[in-house]
Amino acid sequence: QVQLVESGGGLVQAGGSLRLSCAASTSVNVMGWYRQAPGKQRELVATMTRGGSTNYANSVKGRFTITRDNAENTVYLQMNSLKPEDTGVYYCNALLFTRAYWGQGTQVTVSS
Repeated sequence: QVQLVESGGGLVQAGGSLRLSCAASTSVNVMGWYRQAPGKQRELVATMTRGGSTNYANSVKGRFTITRDNAENTVYLQMNSLKPEDTGVYYCNALLFTRAYWGQGTQVTVSS
């Protein structure tokens, strides 16, 4: 079992910044963030492997940056130039071998 503890999120005006963090209880292969807006399906935001390879949704490229501290089993998501369409619940995700684990989710609200 992998436990994920998220922090960060909140309410910010459009153009502002927020930083999310997620700590895993053990070392995992891939860590990342997904989000779910009201009435929409959960979608990938960004992921990062232990080796440092990243994958971003096109909608956040150039605005969001994912980083990872392997020693602390923690992943961060720096979100800049936030837009109202970035609003949603952000979920931390971790992959250990073939099993996926999810955090409890943290709300991000961007006001226009």
